Amino acid sequence: MPNQPKEDLSISMLRANMIAFIIALPIAILQIGGVYRIHGAEAMSPTWPFLLFVLLLIASIFIHELIHGLTWAIAAKKPFSSVEYGIQWKMLTPFAHLKETVDISAYRMGGLMPGLVLGIIPYIFSLILGDGNLLWFGIIHTIAASGDWQVLWLIRKVRHGSQVEDHPTRAGCYVMSP
Repeated sequence: MPNQPKEDLSISMLRANMIAFIIALPIAILQIGGVYRIHGAEAMSPTWPFLLFVLLLIASIFIHELIHGLTWAIAAKKPFSSVEYGIQWKMLTPFAHLKETVDISAYRMGGLMPGLVLGIIPYIFSLILGDGNLLWFGIIHTIAASGDWQVLWLIRKVRHGSQVEDHPTRAGCYVMSP
């Protein structure tokens, strides 16, 4: 429906990255504080070789986008070809872009999953195990998902059952009018 009215609930990639930069320190302090309080300072040190950690982080950036796409395709019952992957070179930001209109629930789920799987869950395990590797991996990915958290905040009031179209160049979506 090319001429269907729609509401733009998106923010620029620059703004999303600036907000991520601003909230990175408070997020890190809270997460570090949790592990410190339970396990002490020794539990905050990573033990993996630095190069391994960097390689895992680089690979996980692409896995983050893959999780978006797979979740959208599965939750919305769309073909995997309905998701386009790439890098927005101007902002050095990898992306997954859903090329089809989907239900808001599927869109929300796809927005939530990378930060949950790569950020929050490893952080929770760092709290349980006192593992510095999981702590830093979780912190980095919780912060890396901050653009996703911002989009989820923007769409928090969109009614269940609404159809949305992923914005092609910005973080967020268009909400289709009924």
